[in-house]
Amino acid sequence: MPTEGSMKKASKQRLSIRRSHSSRDGGLRHRVYENDSILPIEIRSRLQKLFEQIEHEFEGVYAENLALQDKVEALTEKLEAAQLGRTDGVSTDVDGNTKVKSKASNQISQLIRPKSRVASGKNVFSFKGPSSTSLGQLVRSYKGHQDGVWEVSVSKGENPVLGTASADRSARLWSIETGTCLLQYVGHSGSVNSIRFHPKEPLVLTASGDSTAHVWKSTVSLPVASQISEGNRSNPSSGDDLDGSDKEDQDGDSENIIYVKTAQCVIGEHTGVVIAADWIAGGKQIVTASWDRSANIYDVEKSTTIQSLTGHDQDLTHCSTHPSQRLVVTSSTDTTFRLWDFRDRSIHSVNVFQGHTDAVTSASFAPNDKVVSGSDDRSVKVWDLKNMRTPIAMIRTDSAVNKLSISPTSHVIAIPHDNRHIRLYDLNGVRIGRLPRSNRQVQV
Repeated sequence: MPTEGSMKKASKQRLSIRRSHSSRDGGLRHRVYENDSILPIEIRSRLQKLFEQIEHEFEGVYAENLALQDKVEALTEKLEAAQLGRTDGVSTDVDGNTKVKSKASNQISQLIRPKSRVASGKNVFSFKGPSSTSLGQLVRSYKGHQDGVWEVSVSKGENPVLGTASADRSARLWSIETGTCLLQYVGHSGSVNSIRFHPKEPLVLTASGDSTAHVWKSTVSLPVASQISEGNRSNPSSGDDLDGSDKEDQDGDSENIIYVKTAQCVIGEHTGVVIAADWIAGGKQIVTASWDRSANIYDVEKSTTIQSLTGHDQDLTHCSTHPSQRLVVTSSTDTTFRLWDFRDRSIHSVNVFQGHTDAVTSASFAPNDKVVSGSDDRSVKVWDLKNMRTPIAMIRTDSAVNKLSISPTSHVIAIPHDNRHIRLYDLNGVRIGRLPRSNRQVQV
């Protein structure tokens, strides 16, 4: 019979399950070590076998799920191609067998509206198609970043350039026509989460995981028409007017990229990651949104913080400004987004909107005084600034929605999803296109 002392001694021992490499498939297995366990060796062996069987079953289910997913994707591509009139009555099944589609199957495929899938790369596509739902065609790729791209922005003016913010701690400016990298900003010590161009001046605002936002010069020279037609690469400006910049030759190539290392203005008032930043109408002030649950209004010329916007209960996910009015919208993981009104300089008002049931990943202003919000609750909603009580349009999706992008000219909403799909809708909630998915990883 065990004594009280032996019971206390045994109670101090504990079962320890560690992870180690197994000889089978090189996978991780749970191992119960004799010195750490009070269980008999027969029970330990039995548990180990059961764990291996469970893991083996999960592996089989996972492999089967991947195979089914590939088949569903292939079938969806064929159905969408048939809807666009590209199959001409002939289709290929998942196994590669060619077959002629009957009239009935054509009618059924026209009634079915499959869920579209798209690549999650930052590439340029053209959306000219024979029907209301168009499949984008790849026009140009912008390659150079060594990690994921968080945001893409386009400058205003007669000669716009493309800007990208990346997790590789850099921001890049590109020639839209040639895909050439003109400038790389390397002043941040953390992931660059956001990039926005000044509405009038050659200035760029970037937000970073290093808890700061930077304002830096973006003076570059674009390729002339003859260079574009001949396919030559562009030569950027000398860089004499860029503080803290230099030029380097990339791998012996003829292209010179300006490297900017010093910011004209550094905003470091936040205690957490700065997830987004934007220029307020007029270009003299900026707003920053952070994971410290606050947004700040900052005067660039005076280098001072004017006001801290508090009220969100959790991390902020995005901020956006109205192009012509002193309005700011912030979104948060607390399932709300807030509209801040600074048009009256003596007093500001704030309105809280609870239109989603999960984290609001972004909220942005759209043309004709509208606001578009996207959420992890798999929905996108369009709101009218004149009446924000209920949305005027709602888009249901099959996956969580990431950071939205809205075209100011064509009024198109680009909706990126967690499942690597990108769908295009108008402000009325009507689907008008998608980006094709050719592979699983796309570099920018």
